[in-house]
Amino acid sequence: MYKILFTKQAQKDARKLSSSNLKKNAEGLLNIIKTNPFCDYPPYEKLIGDLTGAFSRRITIQHRIVYQVLEEEKIVKVIRMWMHYD
Repeated sequence: MYKILFTKQAQKDARKLSSSNLKKNAEGLLNIIKTNPFCDYPPYEKLIGDLTGAFSRRITIQHRIVYQVLEEEKIVKVIRMWMHYD
């Protein structure tokens, strides 16, 4: 099991998700990520550019959970949970 930490921006995004009825979808993904951040389903993407080293999973077509994995510490750091790679 991995511990999940949220950036300040991810905490703000979580409030947006709650008000847009996407909270349940995001919680389901976070449970999968907590168990195994590299699980093949639902698929994840390795990000490049400014977000090199981070991963992304779809909440909806438009919204993503973007996270980094700190393997040695068994921590998943959630960076964003709202827009597409803002």
